[in-house]
Amino acid sequence: APAMSLLCSWLPALPGGAWALLDGLLQGLVGACATSVLCSLLKVHLYVQCANDAERRADKEALRAQRGLLDALHVPLLTAVLAAAGSRVAALVALEFSLRAASALLARGQGAPGSQLYVLCQYSLGCGIRCGLGFLLDGAPHATCNLLLAAALAALLAAGARRLARHVCALYELHSRARYCGVCIALLAGGHGIPRLLRRALALAFAVADPAAVALLNGDFPGPAEAARFWTPLAICYALLVVYMQEEHKQGQPVYQTVLVRMGGLFILLLTVGRWLDLLGVLVSLLGELWCLLRAGVMLDICRRQ
Repeated sequence: APAMSLLCSWLPALPGGAWALLDGLLQGLVGACATSVLCSLLKVHLYVQCANDAERRADKEALRAQRGLLDALHVPLLTAVLAAAGSRVAALVALEFSLRAASALLARGQGAPGSQLYVLCQYSLGCGIRCGLGFLLDGAPHATCNLLLAAALAALLAAGARRLARHVCALYELHSRARYCGVCIALLAGGHGIPRLLRRALALAFAVADPAAVALLNGDFPGPAEAARFWTPLAICYALLVVYMQEEHKQGQPVYQTVLVRMGGLFILLLTVGRWLDLLGVLVSLLGELWCLLRAGVMLDICRRQ
């Protein structure tokens, strides 16, 4: 506590709105770094799978291909999108994905989701992290300092995961054959456990994000009557979207089309029960979803073919 107070004493005095904007950017940065870690670990898993299967050489080469510009822009652009979307829209996106994921798990009849679900949850994970941080640090005396520390740790984890992905794509085959590198040998022996790790991490993240999202949305209503007028059409809209997603998945519709339908349904709903800033946040979220899918297009194609 004394160290935190000393750190915060060095921060300049800013208006309340500026602090809120800084907190939103830091929350978005942590969410963007979490998404980056997810993508890097999933890329490692898919590459190890392809490298161990001679028939999937084309997929392996596609994963190895360098995308320097997309990788360099991913975290800064996603940070800006998450900050601009706003906490209310982030809460709605996190709740919508949780319902969609639960529906997908029930439809599969298994406890483990397919790899495609990990690719599709990128933007929702960032929104969930932002909601969870906002809820946990609401009213904290040194919230901005805590967010600075969280952002620094998240950036270190994201950088380490990116280095791991680059190392595996460049040297995994050589090192695993020569038994030269401890990291590659560990992936050769236990790389199949990465999806289980991702599943547990995502379950924990959304276990915090969903109650935080509900609490954040309920905090804007003075009484239960106003809350019911918001939650009733929202529940109906989400139920229809879940049914639509299941039908579209059976028919094999393009994933970009489903994103447009989801965000379009949320936009129409918020025209009646939302705010004007929420409508802008939905449009920004649409860009964020499309950006995440564009960057992970190769992984999405590989997951869909599996």
